[in-house]
Amino acid sequence: MSGKRLGIGFIGTGNISSAYLRAITGHETMAGFPVLDIRGLADMRPEASAARAAEFGLKSMSIDAMLADPEIGLIVNLTIPRAHVEVGLKCLAAGKHVYSEKPLGITYAEGRTLLDAANKAGLRIGSAPDTFLGGSHQQARAVVDSGALGQLVGGTAFMQAPGHEAWHPDPAFYYDIGGGPVLDMGPYYITDLVNLLGPVARVSAMASRLRLTRPVLSEPKQGQIMDVKVDTHVTGSLGFANGAIVQLAMSFDVAGHKHVPLELYGTEASLIVPDPNFFGGELELKKRGRDEVWTPITVTQPYADGNYRSLGVADMAHAILEGRPHRANGDLALHVLEVMEAFETASRDGRTIAIKTPVERPAPLATSLTNGVLA
Repeated sequence: MSGKRLGIGFIGTGNISSAYLRAITGHETMAGFPVLDIRGLADMRPEASAARAAEFGLKSMSIDAMLADPEIGLIVNLTIPRAHVEVGLKCLAAGKHVYSEKPLGITYAEGRTLLDAANKAGLRIGSAPDTFLGGSHQQARAVVDSGALGQLVGGTAFMQAPGHEAWHPDPAFYYDIGGGPVLDMGPYYITDLVNLLGPVARVSAMASRLRLTRPVLSEPKQGQIMDVKVDTHVTGSLGFANGAIVQLAMSFDVAGHKHVPLELYGTEASLIVPDPNFFGGELELKKRGRDEVWTPITVTQPYADGNYRSLGVADMAHAILEGRPHRANGDLALHVLEVMEAFETASRDGRTIAIKTPVERPAPLATSLTNGVLA
């Protein structure tokens, strides 16, 4: 890796920004990402960016000043989902590369608009999630690529919870247009599945919305009533281009369950993959046979021992400086967005939806590591 650095700025300093900033600056046990030179934080509420900047010893600035700063080459867009594309287009117009929190947009059409604008301007789009770059998920990728599972048959993906109103300080947007379990949590699961299995070819689904209002249970808005404008329990199947079929369930309505987050099935073995909302976790492999022995897999890949949100930003920065593709890229995010939108269309129309956006599996992270890290 070169010793060059890329100037970056943040627009949006809400709840998730602290995880990004801790990872970049090396708080806790993480080493940080020296390639990322944080030049400033901005928010539509100046007091929010000022508070976050003071917390991390950084500079708070206006959005206009950030867009005009020639030292900032990439902007990390951490605004709410409905604002991702609007803010992203402004960044592109200012000549900045953009890395967005998930999802890329709340509709495929607006996500396509963002990518088209970036391609026209010769700029890059990156997007969360980057958890698929974590050590445990890269280890799972290595197992799949080794052929140990045999012919890939299918799998399961489960994210079922009571909802975010019990813990999030401002949960209403999770139930507004652009929210819901698929757009909120689906990116983690579907992106990791594309990393492991390749592109999705078709989607079938059913969905429900059993409550039209929900109370906020967390502070500081406890007792407020939220309107529910999206489906909150979604099930369906992903048919992959390689022939594998994965059953998926995403819910904000389930009190509890005992399914593991991800399982992959092959003709020769099955693989348990940890929660794709995290970078680490335990993997287990069961080979074909009558015994029920699941063997733990040692994780040797890096970035499995912490919350490395910003790993995708660091890989994107290195890629820009080195002239290579980045992994958490716009094509991948757009493909995942089309898949997520297909769940809504399939459940509404009662038909299977063909996925048309082409995408390639991102290269394994190991191909860009020096001494086991993105230096």
